[in-house]
Amino acid sequence: MSVTLSRRVVTGMLLASPLAGVLPGLAQDQAISMDDVFNDPEAPTVGPDDADVTIVAFLDYNCPFCKQSAPHLKKLIETDPKVRVIFKDWPILTEASVYGAQIALGAKYQGGYAKVHDALMAIPGTNVTKEQMLAAVQNSGIDMAQLQTALDENGQAISELIRRNLAQADALGLMGTPVYLIGPFMISAALDLKTFREIVAEARANPSATGTE
Repeated sequence: MSVTLSRRVVTGMLLASPLAGVLPGLAQDQAISMDDVFNDPEAPTVGPDDADVTIVAFLDYNCPFCKQSAPHLKKLIETDPKVRVIFKDWPILTEASVYGAQIALGAKYQGGYAKVHDALMAIPGTNVTKEQMLAAVQNSGIDMAQLQTALDENGQAISELIRRNLAQADALGLMGTPVYLIGPFMISAALDLKTFREIVAEARANPSATGTE
């Protein structure tokens, strides 16, 4: 069974990581709005800006249920041109999860977040090591030299984004991965393509609560 790490422990890992840069202390009483959740300019997104339904996905690369849902979410994006997904790297399960989140977010700077995200989610099993994650990223076709440069130059920004994701998850009262915010719905479960589509259809029936207005 995986052990969920506290926000304080994850923050310590970010501080200790050679890729992370300097991470400011977490503000325990920081006010979080839904605008913060849906409109963080640094959060990686896939899908059109004019989407009529936005999905916010809080995920961990060592979460078996995230991995179970990942190909279905990818298929939804590929087949529904009006869905936009905001990815929230929320590494709460293992130290390697923090490392994976940093690498994925570093790939964003060469337009490769989705490619690395898919590679990391495709690694079978739980308790995936840093070495396994690095090998998967190397095999994804990402420019590794460019990735390292992005990590060196943007380590602090990456750590601050993860810190914001942690704060947002805390403010929402999230307990574990995965969590999907789809319109007015908050779902903490592995979803298949059929269920994703059903919930998106329900969200479209409630356009004022889709997170896009």
